[in-house]
Amino acid sequence: MRYSFIQQQEGRFSVAALCRALKVSRSGYSAWKRRRPSRRAQEEQGLLIEIRAAHQESKGTYGSPRIHRELLAREFTCSENRAARIMRKYEITARPLRRYVTTTDSNHPLPVAPNRLERKFTAEEPNTHWSADITYLWTDEGWLYLSVVLDLHSRRVVGWSMKDNLDRSLVMTALESALQQRNPGAGLICHSDRGSQYASGDYQALLSGVGAVCSMSRRGNCYDNAPVESFFASLKRELIHRGSFTTRDEARTAVFEWIAVWYNRKRRHSSLGYLSPEQFEQQHHPPETMRRAA
Repeated sequence: MRYSFIQQQEGRFSVAALCRALKVSRSGYSAWKRRRPSRRAQEEQGLLIEIRAAHQESKGTYGSPRIHRELLAREFTCSENRAARIMRKYEITARPLRRYVTTTDSNHPLPVAPNRLERKFTAEEPNTHWSADITYLWTDEGWLYLSVVLDLHSRRVVGWSMKDNLDRSLVMTALESALQQRNPGAGLICHSDRGSQYASGDYQALLSGVGAVCSMSRRGNCYDNAPVESFFASLKRELIHRGSFTTRDEARTAVFEWIAVWYNRKRRHSSLGYLSPEQFEQQHHPPETMRRAA
């Protein structure tokens, strides 16, 4: 510890004065400086480089559990506790979660479907349980609204759309995209809130036309659609709240890249054994069973 202090203070005070004050020899201090770092210290520096690279690649959003899985994927042997200790030591932290605000308008006279999903947020097979919702983001040109459809089997975003208004075409375009990409069989449960867009006759006809069954959350209960709420929270923490957008087209491009390039293909999910949605599907299902991957 005394040698480390002397090294830190070099330049401010003379080495001779520091050694006298701390009662150590200059020869001993010189020998300490020439000494090679221990094997463990060298390993730590190697891990630190990889941790910083993985943290930067995740845009500062990974905490120690995901960082640990990323190290293992890169064939670096390291316990999760050691990764967490190194991250604490060098102050590498995940960005904090911001509060999410729900703006669903369910005050309409349209028919509302029962909650058939009943918070069963896992599915044994793909294309059997989907969950849909809407969020928004601000640009200098005004609001941009995003509608997504999530496959609850792999948490993959299988369809999405972005528009500058909240009419029913927003959710219909996202659903049409998902149906085209995945071509699900009859019996699919597609869950959403009870907003007017999802309760509209056009949206319901689109579901019934492919043999899908509609499910809706209870009034004012965001926990009935928790997986998509969690997805939106990650999107806002990892992308939206990190800066600002000048135009809607700029925001569209950023969101597209975040979903298609990062979230679906690379982002590790604790609920999937720290695999990405695409990796999870590849491990559990041959390509021909996935229809056309989103």
